[in-house]
Amino acid sequence: MTSKIAKLQALLYMAGDGGIKKEQLRDLLQLADPEIESLAKRLQEKLASDPDCGLQLLEINDEYKLTTSGEVSDLVEAYFNKDLTKNISQSALEILAIVAYRQPITRIEIDEIRGVNSSGALQTLVWRGLVKAQGVKDAPGHPKLYVTTDYFLQYFGYKSLADLPVIENFEDSSFDADGQVDLFAENGTADEALQKMEDL
Repeated sequence: MTSKIAKLQALLYMAGDGGIKKEQLRDLLQLADPEIESLAKRLQEKLASDPDCGLQLLEINDEYKLTTSGEVSDLVEAYFNKDLTKNISQSALEILAIVAYRQPITRIEIDEIRGVNSSGALQTLVWRGLVKAQGVKDAPGHPKLYVTTDYFLQYFGYKSLADLPVIENFEDSSFDADGQVDLFAENGTADEALQKMEDL
């Protein structure tokens, strides 16, 4: 049987850099605030006492999030600085295309489109200055909304978002039940848009 602390850790992992509000944990774990606070404290102590763990649990304004610990901050910074000189990965390109065409968008909405957790690649895009958090969505937990930056336009050689490759003439299967464009449809020009980004 999965322990409560394991469930808390799993939720924090899935929440990614956006963190998760205490009220959300209350609903998901069906626990009162005092027990949530107790579990969070136990997890904090567990992570801090493990010399083989590079993570820590932070609480800011009734929001909990897993982050890298201070002991490995230099290594993490070196990783991202080195990554700035590399080409953008395919997963990051997918996320960038989603943000570009559907902004503003939350990280959870990106996950739903891709079917996998996007925290790492999204954070890389933020570090590279291609994407930024701008405001929050009027929804439970008030998740951050992500948009592309001016540097995104500069990086890909666009003057404005209006210069993005036009996605049109899709087959019916390229639209979901809400009539929104599926960026990863096999037909239509969505793949062409991604290819143009890759070629730049």
